Amino acid sequence: MANKPRAIFLMGPTASGKTDLAMALADRLPVELVSVDSALVYRGLDIGSAKPSPEELARYPHRLIDICDPSQSYSAGQFRRDALQAMAEIVAGGRTPLLVGGTMLYFRALLEGMAELPEADPAVRAEIEAQAEREGWPALHRELAAVDPELAAELHPNHSVRIERGLEVYRLTGKPLSELRREQAQDSVAEHYDLRQLALVPRDRALLHERIALRFQRMLEAGFVDEVRTLRGRGDLHEDLPAIRAVGYRQVWQYLEGRLDYEEMVAAGVAATRQLAKRQLTWLRRWQDLARIYTQDAAGRVRKNDEMLAEALKFLT
Repeated sequence: MANKPRAIFLMGPTASGKTDLAMALADRLPVELVSVDSALVYRGLDIGSAKPSPEELARYPHRLIDICDPSQSYSAGQFRRDALQAMAEIVAGGRTPLLVGGTMLYFRALLEGMAELPEADPAVRAEIEAQAEREGWPALHRELAAVDPELAAELHPNHSVRIERGLEVYRLTGKPLSELRREQAQDSVAEHYDLRQLALVPRDRALLHERIALRFQRMLEAGFVDEVRTLRGRGDLHEDLPAIRAVGYRQVWQYLEGRLDYEEMVAAGVAATRQLAKRQLTWLRRWQDLARIYTQDAAGRVRKNDEMLAEALKFLT
């Protein structure tokens, strides 16, 4: 490891405090932050994505934030290329890349590489989406489980984006997406860096659920609905875009279209965020070579930020 540059992964479920810990680490270590978040890449998705404030970004710059217009799609493969370039530039500047976020697929893309998969096919996607409209995404999840059980086991039955992609790849190639990934795996970032991986995880999921509900309410008070209203007002965005499918944004979009009332929107937004946290924790339970920092002590009390920072520094230094 002595001849490899250091890199740090900081993971965890939504609302666990990853960004605060990353900024605290930046005050004490020669690191530069790289965002690993599929919503933060989009300009204009600020409040509902819990994007660091302009003041925080001025003090703690993050790479890979605000790099994409919400009318565009940004893939895990694009993230891998951009993150590897950012990491190389940070190391060349004499600092350590600290990658922080909760998009576990992006972290896996760095660890396992990305297969050379077929481009999106509009006709096939339209066919899948029409089927989903008729039968519902859980039915398509069952169809995916029949042809690619490995991928289906990773996904919630309503994870429309990845279910659609899994079925699309199978219909285009006749092979499961998970099999193609294994066949075409690229170098792992761990081969080129002294990689340290840590995650913030709760002992009691109920407390995380409370934090999620409180944060969603604070987003609404901060103008989340107006933010989505502005996005809708552009006229070139729609609900099938990845940016608008982001947790919280889809529910507020549906509220503004009159398909949900306010209370239904709040309940749906909180529920979707909790489902996201559940998926993230499922990833983390089987993650290898991971140091876990618990956000609560053995008695269930919330730990102080300084205590978790000290634990992280002990692991990293």
